[in-house]
Amino acid sequence: MFKTNVGSIDRILRIVVGLALILGFFLNMGGAYSWLYLIGIIPLATGLMATCPLYSLFGMSTCPIKK
Repeated sequence: MFKTNVGSIDRILRIVVGLALILGFFLNMGGAYSWLYLIGIIPLATGLMATCPLYSLFGMSTCPIKK
């Protein structure tokens, strides 16, 4: 469906950061701006799908070049 443009290290970092932010939401639900932690859904989704719309927009890729 989408072209893969997120490399393995980038994917791992996105998944870890996304999960950490979502965990922060659940640990700090009573905070005034705790809903901002839900931004972690974006890096989690792009990490799981291995594609980033912003990378596509700017023509970037962190995937290794196929020979």
